[in-house]
Amino acid sequence: MARPISLELPPRDPREELRKRLDEAPVEHAEALLESYELLQQLHDHGVFQLLRGVLGASDKLVEAAVDAAKSDESVRAIRNAIILGKMLGSINPEVLQCFAAATTETLGCYQKPVIEPPGLFSLLNQFRHKELRRSMALLNRFLDTLGNQIKLRGSCK
Repeated sequence: MARPISLELPPRDPREELRKRLDEAPVEHAEALLESYELLQQLHDHGVFQLLRGVLGASDKLVEAAVDAAKSDESVRAIRNAIILGKMLGSINPEVLQCFAAATTETLGCYQKPVIEPPGLFSLLNQFRHKELRRSMALLNRFLDTLGNQIKLRGSCK
């Protein structure tokens, strides 16, 4: 009859395995270690570590200041306004916004103060013959009409 072979494994020491891996790491990863040392030195030279220590030391004060600033009425209004402006910009057809940007650049885009002499009454009336002027005035009138209706619906704009 066969006798079982006894298998005796030495106890596994995870610390010893880590120590061996750590001893071999500088040889296997020498280039990466040198680059990381160089990066650490540059961070130290530029005072990044001092800055981070200061931020960590004053983290409670920074959080308090941020919370106090966020609780103010102005901050709440600014966040709400930013959301509304984002929605508004998202709803505008990009082609229309491009036309608006081009017209703004052509009219006000020069670096110097534009010299525009006020037109005379007949010259102003003559400009109404152009379809483009009437089209933009109709758009402006529609905007002002809609704005007036919104003010009336909401009671007043505060």
